[in-house]
Amino acid sequence: MADGTTFSIKRQITVRAVVTPRWKEDAERELSNAISSFDQQLAQLEQEGQRLVDEIRRQSINPLDPRVQEQVGSLQQQVAAKRAEIEEQKRQVLEQQRQVRELEMEQIVDQGQLESFCQVGMGDNLVEKLQAAVVVRDGVIEAMEGAG
Repeated sequence: MADGTTFSIKRQITVRAVVTPRWKEDAERELSNAISSFDQQLAQLEQEGQRLVDEIRRQSINPLDPRVQEQVGSLQQQVAAKRAEIEEQKRQVLEQQRQVRELEMEQIVDQGQLESFCQVGMGDNLVEKLQAAVVVRDGVIEAMEGAG
């Protein structure tokens, strides 16, 4: 490859955001919406679980039959497992919300990742080529690092 040949490689670009009043407001709104969604999922899960238990009992000749009780118990375990999963996701979002509230204005925070391609050739520093980032303020790019 000493002939100057290059090729494209895919790389991750870190998106960093400057904390501004608008950014905090948007982040709070997004997290609050996620929390509301979890609450709705929990309510739907409880309703559906109870509806299915009632249906199993209604369809059986003897609701006290051990097989019916076993079926109901199994369903209740499934509902409890799903409830715990949703509650854990909600707890994580609540923690993110707490962290957002504690951020200082003008602080720079990692916001996500993008993918892009870059050209590499003989003599290039691959580590530098792979370490790319953009800094945005309210959605507008302020700086690009490792854009080569």
